[in-house]
Amino acid sequence: MSETSQTNLKTNSKTRPDKNSRINVIKFALLVSFVCSLLITAAAGGLKGFQQENIELDKRLNLLKAANLVDPDKKPSKQEIKRLYDTHIQAAIVDSQGKIIETDTSDSMHLYFYKTEDVIQGYILPINSRGLWGKIQGYLAFENDGQTVSGFSVFSHSETPGLGGEIESAWFQKNFKGKKILNSQNKFVSVGIAKGKVANLPEKDQENYVDGISGATLTGKYLSEGIKSTLTQYESVSITFRQKNLTAKETN
Repeated sequence: MSETSQTNLKTNSKTRPDKNSRINVIKFALLVSFVCSLLITAAAGGLKGFQQENIELDKRLNLLKAANLVDPDKKPSKQEIKRLYDTHIQAAIVDSQGKIIETDTSDSMHLYFYKTEDVIQGYILPINSRGLWGKIQGYLAFENDGQTVSGFSVFSHSETPGLGGEIESAWFQKNFKGKKILNSQNKFVSVGIAKGKVANLPEKDQENYVDGISGATLTGKYLSEGIKSTLTQYESVSITFRQKNLTAKETN
């Protein structure tokens, strides 16, 4: 090989880009990361509508569970959930005095009536409580006497599975049915979660508590506090129900 050819070969080898150089590897990694982030963002955006729809559907299902309008051990179809909700659940806004109003104000509160035709069978309050690891969100339903619990459900929590996570179990939620928020002297006391079995409490207190969850004392404590805080806020609504029977026609 001539000296000129050897010189050209050396020159080309120096000027030809090295595909395995550190800079090119970094550039390639950045390009792949950018493309992947675009794909993930597009997928998340495309699924957001479906995710929101599922969240709303789950909330409606839990409203129906709290009102005992569906079997807690079975999940009805999407169409059945929508049909039952539209037929029996009516969202409402009330002021601090428990009076139904048309639009939100600085002190307004949201709740739901569950009804049969034009007759309100009871009302449902949203529960947003502190938990051990995060928020506990659910619904607490009452009969139209304004003091008897008709059901309880949880649709969101971060409690420990097998311990505090049992708050979403049917056996725990069924314990709320029939409990009272007034004591034997007709004074407001809320409804709480006992430390252990209700049977171990004084008889006069038993109708105001549900059985606790073994190993989940703090979850029970925080949920009890959250329920009491909510019931205190909505006490004007409960008083209204205790004083008279509302019908759905009165809410229009």
